[in-house]
Amino acid sequence: MTDARIYLSPPDVSGVERKLLLEAFDSNWVAPVGPDLDAFEAQVADLVGVRHAVALSSGTAALHLALVAAGVRRGDTVLVPSFTFAATANAVMYLGARPVFLDSTAESWNVDPGLVAEELRDRAARGQLPRAVVTVDMYGQCADYEPLLDACDRYGVALIEDAAEALGASYRGRPAGSFGLAGVLSFNGNKIVTTGGGGMLVTDDGRVATQTRHLATQAREPVPHYEHRSVGYNYRLSNLLAAVGRGQVGRLPDLVAARGETARYYRAALGDLPGLTFMPVAEYGTPNWWLTCLLVDADEFGADRDRILEHLATLNIEARPTWKPMHLQPVFRDCVMRGGEVSADLFRRGLCLPSGSALTDDDRQRVVDAVHAVIR
Repeated sequence: MTDARIYLSPPDVSGVERKLLLEAFDSNWVAPVGPDLDAFEAQVADLVGVRHAVALSSGTAALHLALVAAGVRRGDTVLVPSFTFAATANAVMYLGARPVFLDSTAESWNVDPGLVAEELRDRAARGQLPRAVVTVDMYGQCADYEPLLDACDRYGVALIEDAAEALGASYRGRPAGSFGLAGVLSFNGNKIVTTGGGGMLVTDDGRVATQTRHLATQAREPVPHYEHRSVGYNYRLSNLLAAVGRGQVGRLPDLVAARGETARYYRAALGDLPGLTFMPVAEYGTPNWWLTCLLVDADEFGADRDRILEHLATLNIEARPTWKPMHLQPVFRDCVMRGGEVSADLFRRGLCLPSGSALTDDDRQRVVDAVHAVIR
């Protein structure tokens, strides 16, 4: 008999979310408006430590509208980490702008602040400053925001924080999502907090929040008839999904703790194996441990990353490579790239292990035994 499948990062929902969802359903607020939506926004704004939150249909929608708020238009450039999920760069393309990709640091796997500063300095000298800089909090660990904000402030360029993977993490005691003009959160099914789909824009800027809410509801003007003075989008989150989100956010400390326990389990059981190196934990912050990732040195370990993936798959265990950098993606082959060696290496050797918050010790040990078996 085949062992039950172990997924990479499945949803972890409880009776709390079920109760809130059924209460919302019974109230007949089955629409992208309602008391649970308002409460969810207030709950997340308080958690992140910002004044405003706008719940949207996806993290990508939040990125799109954050870029709109930053004034990104057709023909502009936007600095973007290469080592990220495609949504970060896709949102730039939605507006007819062009991403300029920057490499990561081996110390945190996040965008290199030195490269951001150099690129801004060089473009300022040519009179070609980008309209915005997008950072990404990789695998639940914040980027290094002090030098990033210093560089952006020096040249008057907006910073947008893609914290889609990082709710519950912090940088020098400040919550992920609270940096720059706006932060972006994702509640996709694989995230640490999920509504089954959805996202949120969080900001201290009332103008940004008002504009985002307006554009996300088809840019309808506040008059009795349907009046539209600009193009809008159907981007609001359902009240039903917001009810699920309320329950998830209430459980966030436990969800983070469970993923942290999995990370410690893997590090204790696999950290001494030759050729395996876990993603570094930066001294400046606390991650939310969304995914536990490592690098594989094939010569030292005795097998490469893909061999481990193949073996785990035969045992009904889902694992994945780390993100393929954007500058290596065919769709972005014509975009400018600064550096690239670090992010290419992170992809070539990177492995994400099952990290869900509902993993049992038996599940974790199955993963550990499977990795050991590759070299045996």
